[in-house]
Amino acid sequence: MSTPASPGAPPLWRQLNAVATVLVAIRAGESGTAALNHVEPGLRPGVQALVFHVLRWLGRAQALRQQLAQRAPPAQADALLCAALALAWREEGAPYDAFTLVDQAVEAAKRHPATRRQASFINACLRRFLRERAALVAATDSDPVAVWNHPRWWIARLQKDHPAHWQEILRANNTHAPMTLRVNQRKVALAQYLHALSATNIIATQAGESGVVLHKAMPVGAIPGFTEGQVSVQDAAAQRAAPLLLAGWEGRRDLHILDACAAPGGKTAHLLERADDARVTALDIDPARCERIHQNLQRLGLHASVVAADAMKPETWWPQQCHSEPFDAILLDAPCTASGIVRRHPDVRWLRRESDIAQLAAIQAVLLASLWPLLKPGGRLLYCTCSVFKAEGYDQIQTFVTHNTDATLLPSPGHLMPQIGANGDGVPDNQAGDHDGFFYALLEKRAA
Repeated sequence: MSTPASPGAPPLWRQLNAVATVLVAIRAGESGTAALNHVEPGLRPGVQALVFHVLRWLGRAQALRQQLAQRAPPAQADALLCAALALAWREEGAPYDAFTLVDQAVEAAKRHPATRRQASFINACLRRFLRERAALVAATDSDPVAVWNHPRWWIARLQKDHPAHWQEILRANNTHAPMTLRVNQRKVALAQYLHALSATNIIATQAGESGVVLHKAMPVGAIPGFTEGQVSVQDAAAQRAAPLLLAGWEGRRDLHILDACAAPGGKTAHLLERADDARVTALDIDPARCERIHQNLQRLGLHASVVAADAMKPETWWPQQCHSEPFDAILLDAPCTASGIVRRHPDVRWLRRESDIAQLAAIQAVLLASLWPLLKPGGRLLYCTCSVFKAEGYDQIQTFVTHNTDATLLPSPGHLMPQIGANGDGVPDNQAGDHDGFFYALLEKRAA
């Protein structure tokens, strides 16, 4: 539980009003990142921390609000009430004590024009919550949405897809993701970088071949060696892409590689760090996101051919950019539900609809079908998604291999569960340690 705000810090009621406004936007379908960008810069860091906490416990908060008032008040008032309940419903991990939160939520209601008329209602609900907290929480314990803080359909989907691990996945989703770095070992050795961190009293541990997990997150600009291109921020699961695609090819020169959905460029950079003489085409449909690729590569001192084009329509870019030369390797990090990175983006669970899975799986299938002809015989395509849903992973690849007899599925990690190092449905090489949920399948193209 936090101490009182330091002198000069924004009052909590102002932050709570901003939190409620962000929550209204998310409920209307706007991403958390976009909604937070509308918050004034001086408030944003504190508001983001509170918003993330609220989103992780929103299922419980909504169930509690229904106990207090079955009929929802207007949107801004409901968002403020639910935010206060999410922050105050239990003492463990609460950013402020419950009485402070209630007092400041009522103050926020009085000061916002959209909630002023509901201030007495919000006050009555929250004062009752303080009096009857234990009984009200117990009354919501039979509601799976309240217990797991995910939509009911999401819980059911995980129960079906991962009957042995669904509870672990949901628990992991409600925790904080670590800050993980990828060390550019062309500039600094992993052991040397860990030593440099230790010398500046930054606690960190190794994760995988090139990864470093920071004990405590810090601003990107303050990370030693970041500006100089020694490290990049990248989750340990995402760091597996380049090693998987290039495994056994360490001695091969002049590889022709396509990163098909490349922005913001983390995997593109990792490929170049491991094979700096490779000719890499980094493709993304969004020109603004392509600029992010350029910026990341420039910081790292790397070069790729960055192309703004639609990977599903190779005829619009492949002949011009690549002179119709097939690729040795293709990395397809396909658009997906992002169900594996809910720890980092807690808004995702509340933004997604169950119908999104089938729609995104259809896009993934088109991408696979469009890019497979661009691969040389003997070449590899690494398909990955940051999803734990089988429709976007295991099922997608099984269907593809069934319909493409020249495709061989090589040993692959399969579904990596968030924070879980072993997976019965994949080969037994999933790394232990803290990482996001992901799916990997490595396909090889047989000669005709």
